Amino acid sequence: MLYKNRVVMSRMRSKYRYYCRLFSTQHNVAELEVPFSNGLTSLKLSSGRFARFADGSCVATLGNSSVLATVVSRAKQNSASFLPLVVDYRQKAAAAGRIPTNFLRRELGPTEREILISRLIDRSVRPLFPLNYNFDTQIVCNTLAVDATNPPETIAINAASAALAVSDVPWNGPVGAVRLGQIDNEIIINPTRKDLEKSNLNLVVAATRSNLVVMLEGSANDILQQDLLKAIKLGTKEAQNVVRGIEKLQKEHGKTKREYETQPPLDQSIVASIKTLSTMKIREILSDHSHDKLSRDLAISELRQTVLNQLRDTEADLTQLQDCFSSHLRQIFRDMIFENDIRCDGRHLDDLRKISCQVSLYEPLHGSALFQRGQTQVLCTVAFDSPDSALKMDTLTMLTSGIKEKSFFLHYEFPQFATGEVGRAGAPGRREAGHGALAERGLLPVVPHQPYTVRLTAEVLESNGSSSMASVCGGSLALMDAGVPLSAPAAGVAIGLVSRHDNNGNMEDYRILTDLLGIEDYMGDMDFKVAGTKKGVTALQADIKVGGLPLKVVMESVQKACDAKSRIIDIMNQCIDKPRQGRKENMPVIQQMEVEAHKRSKLVGLGGINLKKLYVETGVQVTPIDETRYSIFAPSQAAMDEAQARIQTWLSAERTPDLEFGAIYKAKIVEVKDIGVLVTLYSGMAPALVHNSQLDHRKIQHPSVLGLDVGSEIQVKYFGRDPVSGQARLSRKVLTSPPPGIVRKLDKS
Repeated sequence: MLYKNRVVMSRMRSKYRYYCRLFSTQHNVAELEVPFSNGLTSLKLSSGRFARFADGSCVATLGNSSVLATVVSRAKQNSASFLPLVVDYRQKAAAAGRIPTNFLRRELGPTEREILISRLIDRSVRPLFPLNYNFDTQIVCNTLAVDATNPPETIAINAASAALAVSDVPWNGPVGAVRLGQIDNEIIINPTRKDLEKSNLNLVVAATRSNLVVMLEGSANDILQQDLLKAIKLGTKEAQNVVRGIEKLQKEHGKTKREYETQPPLDQSIVASIKTLSTMKIREILSDHSHDKLSRDLAISELRQTVLNQLRDTEADLTQLQDCFSSHLRQIFRDMIFENDIRCDGRHLDDLRKISCQVSLYEPLHGSALFQRGQTQVLCTVAFDSPDSALKMDTLTMLTSGIKEKSFFLHYEFPQFATGEVGRAGAPGRREAGHGALAERGLLPVVPHQPYTVRLTAEVLESNGSSSMASVCGGSLALMDAGVPLSAPAAGVAIGLVSRHDNNGNMEDYRILTDLLGIEDYMGDMDFKVAGTKKGVTALQADIKVGGLPLKVVMESVQKACDAKSRIIDIMNQCIDKPRQGRKENMPVIQQMEVEAHKRSKLVGLGGINLKKLYVETGVQVTPIDETRYSIFAPSQAAMDEAQARIQTWLSAERTPDLEFGAIYKAKIVEVKDIGVLVTLYSGMAPALVHNSQLDHRKIQHPSVLGLDVGSEIQVKYFGRDPVSGQARLSRKVLTSPPPGIVRKLDKS
C-alpha cells in the first residue's frame, strides 16, 4: 500500500513539473505577413500563441477578420480504409460583437453557411493527406473577429492549411486560397463584401505548389468562358504567395512530421491470387455495356464475394482482402478507359447519356419538370408564396455575406431509395446542403426578381452520378413551366478525370470524361461540376482527389463542360424553350390596396382578428407597406376575389358621414379617462379622444372637475384627422371663453 502511494505521488509530481515547465517556458510565437500582388491586402499568419495543446494551430487574419484553426489527429489508427477527417467551421456571435438571438442565447447547431464553409475547407485539404493515413483527424475553425468587410472562407482555408503545415500530422501541403471577383471586366483579388455586390464573379481558388489546382468553388453572373479561365489562372498564381509564406512558417516553426504505423501489405502470392481469380471476370463485367448501375454493382459484388470465399482459408485479414480487390478493380477500370477510350456504359469520352425531359406533370403545381439523364432522375417543383415567406438569414450570415433574405431559394433532397438503399429519413445532411447550394447558385443569375417568394425543390428519385447538375437542368425547366421569365435556360454537367502519374507524382497521361457516371466518380480523380447558359458560366465546383491538377487539365475540363451544357440546353429546348405565357388558374395574385388611416381598425379588427381569419379561411395574406398602403397576396384569383369582397364589407359596414373641417358637432361621452374623455359624433364611430388640454382653457387633472360624465353631451369643433393615427382631432376649449384671469391686454406702449 505504501509503495502504491509513493508511485502515485511520484507521478503527480512529474505531471506538476511538466505543466509548470510548459506554462513557464517562453513559447516561440511565430508571425508572418503574406502580401498579395494588388498591394492592397495582405494575409497575416500567427502560430504558437493559442491552443497549444492541439497538434497544430494558426490564426489567419485578413483586414480585421481573424480565424483560428486547430488540428488534432489521434495516434491510434482507425480500422477504416479511408481518412476519417472531420472539418468544423463555426461563426461565433462574439466575433461580431453580437449575442445569438435564439432562446438560449448561445451557439447551437451549425447553420447552412457554416456547413458550406466546412465543406469548402474539407475539399481544399483532404486530397493532400497520404493515401495510407487512416487516423481520426479533426480540423476546427473558429472566427475570432469579423469585420463585415472580408468574407471568411479563404481566411479559414489558409488558417487550416497553416495549422496542418506546422503540426506533426503527415500532410503533403500546404495549399493557398484566394478569392477573385470581376468588376468592369477587371479581375479583383480578395474583393470585399461590397465589391462582391457589384461583381460578376465570386470565385475561390485553392492551389498548392507548382501551380497545381486543388479546389475550385464559385458563382458568376453568366461570365464568359475566357474571363473565367483568366480568373482561375490569376487565382492560382496568387495562391503561390500564400503557399510560399506557409512553407516559410513551417520551415522555421513547424513540428517534425510524426511517424505512423501502417498495416503490413498482403503477401504477394495472395495479391497474385486475387488478380488471377478476378481480372478476366472484371474485364468481362466492365465490357458488358448492357449493364445498368444495379446489375453492374450486383455482378461486381458477387464476384468480390466469390473471390473472398476462395481465399477464406488464408491468414489474411478480410478487410485487407476487400481493399486489395477494390484497388485491383479500380486499376482495371481506369486501364480500360486508357486502352480504347470507351467507358463502361459504352460511351466515348465526350458522349452524353440519353436525356429526356417532361414539364407540367401535375396540374395543382405552379411549375414542375422531370429531368432524366441516364439513370439519374430528378423531379423539380416550383412554389410561389407571399413576400413574407422569404428565407430570412441569421445575424452572422447577414454580416459576413451581406444577404438579409432570399426571395428565391432551392432545396435539394436525396432520399435513400434514390440508390436502392434503406435508411432513416430525417433532416437534410451536409451533402444535401452542399448540393442544393451549388444548384441554387447555378440558377440564381438567370432568375429575375419576382414579386413573390419562389421556392424550387429538387427531389432525386434515381441517382447514378451528377444529381446536383440534373437539379439545375430540371429546375430551369420547372421555372419556365411556371412562367418565370428566365434570362436564358441553364443546364449543368459533371466532368470527370482518370490520370496516370510517374514515380515523382507528376501527371503523365489523362482522359477527361464528360457527363460523369456514379462509378466513374468513385473510381476517378475528379468531379468537376459546371453550370451555366449557352453564353457563359453561372456556377462551378471542383472536387479533386489527387494532389492537384495542372492548369492545362483545368482549362480543358472547363471547355468540355461548356460544350456539353450547350448540347444539353438544345435537348431541353425541344421540351420547352421559353417561359410559359399566360397564367394558370392556380397562380398566385398580388395587389395593392389603399386604406385611409382612420379605417385601419376596421380592416385589421380587434387584435388583428380580421386578417387572421382571412388568412386561415382563404389563404390570403395582407401585409402593411406604409401608413395607408397594404399588399394583398392571394394563392389564386378566386381567393383574391373572396378576400376583396370581405375587405369591402368590413370597410363599408356602415357609411361614415363626411365631417366638415371647422364645423361644430354635438358629441356624446362614452368613457372618461384620466387624460380626457372618449366621445363619438355618430353611431358606429370609433371613439375619439378629447384631451384634457382641449377640454378647457384652464389646466385640469381630470375631466370630472368640469362635471363631465359618461352619457353627457358636449359641443366640439372638428379639425380634421391626425395623418398618422387617423383619429379625429376635436376641441371643446375653442368653443368656450377663457376665464378673466388669463385675458391678456395689449401693451399700448
